[in-house]
Amino acid sequence: MITTIGDMQAARVVDGALVRAAEQRDLDVIHGLHVEAVLHSTAIWRDDPFPRLWFDTWLVDRAAGGFPVLVAEFDGVVAGYVTYGPWRENPGYRFSVEDSIYLDPRFHGRGIGSTLLRAAIEHAIDAGHHVMIADIASDNTASIRLHERLGFEHVTVVPEVGRKFDRWLDLVIMRLPLV
Repeated sequence: MITTIGDMQAARVVDGALVRAAEQRDLDVIHGLHVEAVLHSTAIWRDDPFPRLWFDTWLVDRAAGGFPVLVAEFDGVVAGYVTYGPWRENPGYRFSVEDSIYLDPRFHGRGIGSTLLRAAIEHAIDAGHHVMIADIASDNTASIRLHERLGFEHVTVVPEVGRKFDRWLDLVIMRLPLV
């Protein structure tokens, strides 16, 4: 079942997970996933997480820019979120977007990541974007496999372009044509 509010996909039930637009009440969970990713993984190449209050503005800015933040709710618990936004800031890149997806580890392996990413892809297609990019740390094999399953193709690997946890990180760049 899919319901819509304007052009935003509001809710979809897939395999027991409710995918819906994120709301203010979801920001504590989203912030918690962000903190976990920053402190314990190479998924986000930052040393310090954004403060919780930063996400209030982030959610408003995403909506104002026409970029969704979607959550997957499973048995009443937010299991993860997906969003996409500009890949690069210069106007020539305006039809290219980059996705970001984060799941609570308790929900890995249930297909929720695929469900969320498909919803973001559908939104990007409906919004008229041309290509979706995934920039992924090469050691994040689960994210690479997720993107491969949904049709993203490998573009390149940029060696030692980032640094975190006192080691150099390689960046895998993947793309999905949306037209």
